[in-house]
Formats: sequence, C-alpha cells, structure tokens
Amino acid sequence: MSLESTINADLKTAMKAKDQVALRGIRAIKSALLLLKTDGTGSEVTEDVEIKTLQKLIKQRKDSLDIFVKQGREDLAAVEREEIGVIEKYLPKQLSAEEIKPIIADIIATTGASGMKDMGKVMGMASQKLSGQADGKTISTIVKEMLG
Repeated sequence: MSLESTINADLKTAMKAKDQVALRGIRAIKSALLLLKTDGTGSEVTEDVEIKTLQKLIKQRKDSLDIFVKQGREDLAAVEREEIGVIEKYLPKQLSAEEIKPIIADIIATTGASGMKDMGKVMGMASQKLSGQADGKTISTIVKEMLG
C-alpha cells in the first residue's frame, strides 16, 4: 500500500476516533504530499521523495520544539512532540548510532578518508547509503567523531 493510501485510511480512522493529535500529524503529511504532487515540476513522487519529505517535516518540528523549550512554552512544545510522534510512524525504522558506526567505518575504509578534509566525500556516500534510515545531523556527528 502506498504512503498516500495509508495516510488516507489513517485519516479516516483518526476522524472516526476523534483523535486530534493523529489528525494534526496526518493532515500535515497529507498537505506536504499534495504540495509535492502539485508543485508544477511534473516530477514523479517516489517513495524516496516521500521519505525525505517526512524527514523534513520532523526536522521542522524539532527545530520549533527547541525554540519553544528555550522560551519556556511547554504548551506549544507538547504539540510539536505529539506531531513528531505521529509523523515518525510513517518513516522506516531509524538506525541507532551503534548501527550506523560500522557502515560509516566501511565507507571511510572504502574512500581512504584520513581526516576532516575528507568529510565531504564520506558524508556524500553516507547520506546516500543511509537515506531514510538516519537523519543528516546524526550521520554528520558520527562522521566527525570517526574522522576527528
């Protein structure tokens, strides 16, 4: 079942259950996917593009969450946390740092990277290989740690 049909089915379920948290998160996803389809580029919306879009939605909410926490706005921070939880359900399982390290070590060995000057090369391959399974910030932190 495609992400779009899953989202539509879950939206109906959330409406029937009157689950406001799920409704907010699912509507955000549906809106983002609709914008992708109607952006005028005519490009096909693949599963990879959908995953990147969901990751972008989560990143936006995490950025907002940080701001709200710093400002002491727990009411708004709670809303962001709830939406992050809903959106994460539609992403593939995220790898832990321990699962990412061997993959990056293999990339470093393959590329022959020896220091921070090679970080761009390693990040490019790591981002491509771990696409959808880890966010860029986590990958970057681990690459810096292993090259530094």
